[in-house]
Amino acid sequence: MSHPLNPIRSEAELAAVTLALGAAEAGGPLSTAEIALAKAAAEQLVDPRMVEDVRCSIMAGADPLGDAFSALRSPEVRRENGATYTPAPIVRTMVDWAESTRIPCRVVDPGVGSARFLSFAGAKFPEAELIGIDVDPLAALMARANLAVSGCGARARIILGDYRRFKEQVDGSTLYIGNPPYVRHHQITAPWKEWLAAEAAKLKLTASKLAGLHVYFFLATASSAKPKDFGAFITASEWLDVNYGALVRSLMLGRLGGKSVTVIEPTAQPFPDAAATAAITTFEIGAKPTSVYFRRVEDLASLDELGKGRRVHRDRLASEGRWSHLTRSSEKPPEGYVELGELCRVHRGTVTGANGVWIAGAHSVGLPDAVLFPTITRAREVLEADGLLSDSRRLRRVINLPADLDELDSPTRQAVEKFLKVAKAMGANTGYVARNRKAWWAVGLRAAAPIISTYMARRPPGFIINKADARHINIAHGLYPREHLGEAVQNKLVAFLQTNISQKSGRTYAGGLTKFEPREMERLIVPGPALLAAGATL
Repeated sequence: MSHPLNPIRSEAELAAVTLALGAAEAGGPLSTAEIALAKAAAEQLVDPRMVEDVRCSIMAGADPLGDAFSALRSPEVRRENGATYTPAPIVRTMVDWAESTRIPCRVVDPGVGSARFLSFAGAKFPEAELIGIDVDPLAALMARANLAVSGCGARARIILGDYRRFKEQVDGSTLYIGNPPYVRHHQITAPWKEWLAAEAAKLKLTASKLAGLHVYFFLATASSAKPKDFGAFITASEWLDVNYGALVRSLMLGRLGGKSVTVIEPTAQPFPDAAATAAITTFEIGAKPTSVYFRRVEDLASLDELGKGRRVHRDRLASEGRWSHLTRSSEKPPEGYVELGELCRVHRGTVTGANGVWIAGAHSVGLPDAVLFPTITRAREVLEADGLLSDSRRLRRVINLPADLDELDSPTRQAVEKFLKVAKAMGANTGYVARNRKAWWAVGLRAAAPIISTYMARRPPGFIINKADARHINIAHGLYPREHLGEAVQNKLVAFLQTNISQKSGRTYAGGLTKFEPREMERLIVPGPALLAAGATL
């Protein structure tokens, strides 16, 4: 692969290079925003040798324009529009899958960027119309330039706009392929959230306002495509498990016609700018396969082809609330090893609904110790304990009141009622959690767990023996042995968990956070009691 003689130094220079490569003559008429960008770039002097070097690099299969864009515009800025560019091996694998499925008459990339997908697809499908959609005029110019150099400009159409408004259909089969933008719900406006709910309702589905933008793109595809259209999207894998992902899971089993899910570990860097787990989803509109294939790969070299792996019947998928665990190997554990869930129940800590009220402080002075419980309220309290919590004096205390205040003696009742007036003034009785408790003041702390673990961090979870009998809220999980393990075995179990559990056993989100849900933690493989007593390790 060749490289430009000099790096492209600004976005204006990048726009000028795209024009020198023929962007204005490819992909249909320029939009008003692209014309304005082109006029501003006309003042830029561009070294012809750089242009030729970029052209040769594109013809060799590289994307120097997209690489320059990613270098010039920081990940933080690009993240506002969800612009994360997909590595070539993933693009190639997805296009290869499409080629093995059907020859489309049209290819649509809903977030075209620099046209990595369309460029590969254009070579595979020489008769197909190529449509790329993006909200960024500079990305649109890059897409046009790449398609011009690859010889696909005349049959391409680049649209500067929002994919959610794209409704065009053709008589033949359409391939929808690409990397829908990853934008969190905080950045999505209320009218679009209303659109999501309305479009989902048309399919007799419900949608969460917490959904990220990629969920909107799945729904837009399912709504506007027609039977026999097909596709492959790479997105963050969160939708496999989180509540807002229920819409995508329903679409997969319904109109979208899900065929396979391939999860790529963050170690493979499926998204170069984010340590996140990715999922490649393949689908055929209107199809109802008996089973969907699930697979997980740890590096791009193992990706090879899509549409294979573990077959999971659609009836089971319909009954499962989370899907990511289906991508993991279901091989039997080694002799003498068991799933952690066979030894312990794992429970997330109590949700107080208002930590500022229910964690004791100046506002709760006067409450007796009988209603104040030393509690793990910060993950670092587990991580810094180095496997053993024997002293609770440094822990904050949570106010844990009975639902029936008549259980309290008279002095305690008076102190509690005085506190509850303060708590009401702080709004503690109006929150969602409080309104859905038996009594709004009854936090309901669980019994002290013999073992406590963290479950979300940019590192494997930490585990402690809880000799201090501390309680825990929802920043930690409690492990409750199903049968008495004995102190020595319990200590060795924690020692094993501290040193043998890796992040890949959990779910990694954008930003590198890895999360272990209770059921995921219960599936961890650990030595059985006999091996623990003998000091076994994997």
